[in-house]
Amino acid sequence: MKKVTIILTGVILMSIASLNANAQATATATAVSSATIVTTLEISKASDLNFGNLAVTATAGTVVLAPNADGTRTEAGGVSLPVVNGTVSAAEFDVLGQEGYAYSISLPTSILLTGSGDDITLDSFTTDKATNQSTLIEGADSFYVGAKIHVNASQTPGTYTNEAGLSVTVNYN
Repeated sequence: MKKVTIILTGVILMSIASLNANAQATATATAVSSATIVTTLEISKASDLNFGNLAVTATAGTVVLAPNADGTRTEAGGVSLPVVNGTVSAAEFDVLGQEGYAYSISLPTSILLTGSGDDITLDSFTTDKATNQSTLIEGADSFYVGAKIHVNASQTPGTYTNEAGLSVTVNYN
């Protein structure tokens, strides 16, 4: 009987030790779950991109329109800028969103202008914002977009446009 008591005591002690080991092997913690809904980011066009009047020779050339309110143009090659400028403006866009949030600007690689002659390429799009990023001060901001136009040699006179438009995208950083 003494052996049975010793064996039973041993089994009970081992069972208790086993329960303590299991209890110490697990733990529970909780975390608060939350979400912050921010103001939708919106963009609207304030002005179109317009290179104005360009004169062309038998040599192809380019004009760079700076991304600023002044409509600064720089010509090269067989393109010159007539005294009568026509309408010259960098595109301007207004952005609305969450106050203090940063956003990035995505520009196209190139677009084509069509008209009465061969298509004309616009590329090298730039903004007046460093690294195409900015911050929404009081929930609003605006920026200018400029580009380079590649005029073909002896380009047929006329107005050339891009019916699809200049698509500019903004995203929160």
